[in-house]
Amino acid sequence: MALWSVHGDGRRVRDGAVVAPDERLSWPLTVGFGVQHVAAMFSATVLVPAITGFPVTTTLLFSGVGTLLFLVITRNRVPAYLGSSFAFLGPLSAAQHHGMAAQLGGVLVAGLLLVGVGVAVKALGVRLLESIMPPVVTGAVIVLVGLNLAPTATKAFGAQPVIAVITLAVILGCTAVARGLLSRLSVLVGVLVGWAAAWVSGNLDGARLDALAHAAWFGPPQFTAPQIQPSVILLVIPVVIVLVAENVGHVKAVAAVTGRDLDGSVGDSLIADGLATALAGSGGGSGTTTYAENIGVMAATRVYSTAAYGVAGLNAVLLSMSPKFGALVNTIPAGVLGGATILLYGMIALVGVRIWLADRVDFADPVNLTVVAVAVVAGAGDLTVQIGDAVFSGITWGAVAVVCGYPLLRWLANRGGREVNGRRPRG
Repeated sequence: MALWSVHGDGRRVRDGAVVAPDERLSWPLTVGFGVQHVAAMFSATVLVPAITGFPVTTTLLFSGVGTLLFLVITRNRVPAYLGSSFAFLGPLSAAQHHGMAAQLGGVLVAGLLLVGVGVAVKALGVRLLESIMPPVVTGAVIVLVGLNLAPTATKAFGAQPVIAVITLAVILGCTAVARGLLSRLSVLVGVLVGWAAAWVSGNLDGARLDALAHAAWFGPPQFTAPQIQPSVILLVIPVVIVLVAENVGHVKAVAAVTGRDLDGSVGDSLIADGLATALAGSGGGSGTTTYAENIGVMAATRVYSTAAYGVAGLNAVLLSMSPKFGALVNTIPAGVLGGATILLYGMIALVGVRIWLADRVDFADPVNLTVVAVAVVAGAGDLTVQIGDAVFSGITWGAVAVVCGYPLLRWLANRGGREVNGRRPRG
């Protein structure tokens, strides 16, 4: 049996139709959508190792391998890409003086703990997490992730506003006005047009162009063995909470945009991301997570085919072997990234709102209202607090606030017999 059935004739998609996860278009078009997913994940995936000092090509390799592993473990039911998790930035930066081997040990342990959570969810059922992470919680995590990324988009937009406007205008035009495949490849088309405009106008960075000229065409990634240090492990363990919240939130988001019930795949998703993170930590890559950026691309294009993600994963593996390509993509100017991400990050946040609306989350309930308010502002404002040597960012605090705060406040409210409008509120 084929892994994917061909959607229609494989060349055209009717306006308003969707390409389901178990469907694909013709392989040339599928490759195009895979490249679009690579473009969406690339800047964020390479940014984490660039900040933490990890090898970029190694992280790219494990990102691609992790994505392929994810598709296998979830049995092609959950279209998702595994890129570098920003949740690791704080603890890895705080542990930088311990050396890269110790940092990788922390990534490895975090991945194994995430696998354990996934196994527990599969054994005990998704209700284990639903009791802690109902729609109000998962929606809040998605919203705060999108809003936390917003300053990155606006900063890049402001760096080159003309290029950013050109990029955004092309994406919006293709999405809203164009028909057929042009509208579904809107992000890739916008990036290419913006990139070309920057090149013609001389807005590409000279140093990056020099790096491109001198980069080797082929070269193996650099591998490093992990080292377990308890002090680093303690810094990284809180990240597991964020990874669980992100994964559950992203699966819910994928379910929302695809219209499919994916609750049964939550455990598999956690196990897959845990294994991918542990694999990355064992060889020199950054920890992974399902990427909201690519969910934004799916929401914009309505092409949910896991075949496109398989192509993206293979591309990432191949590109990790070419320092030349990494240097080429690195020439994409800030304005192009800003123009694309200002839309994609906003769509991520709105997917969270969509979950709230679909599940009729009641914000007249003070528990829902207060927990979400704290979490979203902590994430959007990038609340950063240093405790000892550890620095925790807004995504961490926001996720912890909503994941830990909701069940506690709900228990206290129920213990006090509090009701809203004479009935138990939905969460």
